Amino acid sequence: MKYISVGILTAREVRFRLDTPYNINGATVEGEQTATAQPDGILWQGKLFNEITALPQDSHSPKGATGVFREATECGFGPTKGSGSPFATEGKDGGAFRIYGVTIGKQFHWERQQVQVFTGTLRLVWHEGQIVVINELPLEDYLVSVISSEMKNTCSLEFLKASAVISRSWLLAQLTHKTHKAHKPYETQEATDNELIRWWDREDHDLFDVCADDHCQRYQGITVACNPNVQQAVNETRGQVLMSDGEICDARFGKCCGGQTNEFQYCWQNIRKSYLSSVIDPFCNTSDREVLSQVLNDYDLETRNFYRWQVRFTQEGLRGLIERNLGMKFGDILNLEPLEAGPAGHISRLRIVGSTRTYIIGKELLIRKTLSTSHLLSSAFTVCLEDIENNVPQTIILNGKGWGHGVGMCQIGAAVMGHQGYSYQEILQHYYPGASLLRYDSR
Repeated sequence: MKYISVGILTAREVRFRLDTPYNINGATVEGEQTATAQPDGILWQGKLFNEITALPQDSHSPKGATGVFREATECGFGPTKGSGSPFATEGKDGGAFRIYGVTIGKQFHWERQQVQVFTGTLRLVWHEGQIVVINELPLEDYLVSVISSEMKNTCSLEFLKASAVISRSWLLAQLTHKTHKAHKPYETQEATDNELIRWWDREDHDLFDVCADDHCQRYQGITVACNPNVQQAVNETRGQVLMSDGEICDARFGKCCGGQTNEFQYCWQNIRKSYLSSVIDPFCNTSDREVLSQVLNDYDLETRNFYRWQVRFTQEGLRGLIERNLGMKFGDILNLEPLEAGPAGHISRLRIVGSTRTYIIGKELLIRKTLSTSHLLSSAFTVCLEDIENNVPQTIILNGKGWGHGVGMCQIGAAVMGHQGYSYQEILQHYYPGASLLRYDSR
């Protein structure tokens, strides 16, 4: 059975509760706990530690485990090397613990804190003067939470199955890449005096496999994993992944593509992935509240008009926003000029024309961050300049479409497909053309 490690949060003080008996350093511990970061370790119960590992008393997981997995032998891969010993534990780990003050939606407009409940092993690791909270658990149990955390678990079973396959595929693709790249530097920024190209990919985490927020995949423990349909979807697709050219697919997904999906290279590295080519999506143009309430969590429902949307700026407002976000002066903003965009119009290079400076930014997420106090819904927009005075627009309007990067499966479109009776195989075939659905050997 594969185990993975998930980074939950990093803080100077961590409040947590062991809801069931846990074993820490040979002692049974339960109830409310507080750990505080000190200059030279973690202070807990009057003692200093570099790391604290709490194991459920009914768990068979080895102490100090680090999320190792075995890869698919039918794909030509061998066992993972250099990461520790693989687990052979069968059955679901027991134990339950809760973490207080977990931030979700970091830097998004709906950012907030939650109390979240988890199963499996809890690790607290001292790192650079702070405490990193890590949860270790079986991969398939992790997927149950991810599917429930990424969207409502009341979606159609076929949509949940499709979500299970792509989440499993994405995770294993990241872990495989991490294992085989031999820790080579991974550049995510290209900068000159007049241009900044920056992207945020799933960069390797040093202390754990994946994080728990949108940077990787939303994971909120068993706090939201409460619907038997989700467990059924994971069980009925157990071991299934998307593959292309002998490799597990890096199966990206987003909320709403706006009618046509984007392509990988316009968001991340300049590498074209055939199974992430642009496809027309007639499904995500919906106002069906029943479907939307299934696929969107309560905080996601706070975002409205995402298929087509408009943002209006005053000259003063846009100038101040851009200067704060980029840390440079532009004078009056005269224009925003798209220089490169994907097939669906997602801009990947944007020229900001000011009265005193011109500067190019990309890729899509940097554009979205620059033109918003949090994140613009997407980079698929056109620019309208109004109220021109002395060649300076006093009103700048962005007419946009979609929500997110637009690459891979459109969650709202896929939810509509499931609602209309499409199978999960048909959903996957639509959004990942040319990919094959194969069973992955998890032994």
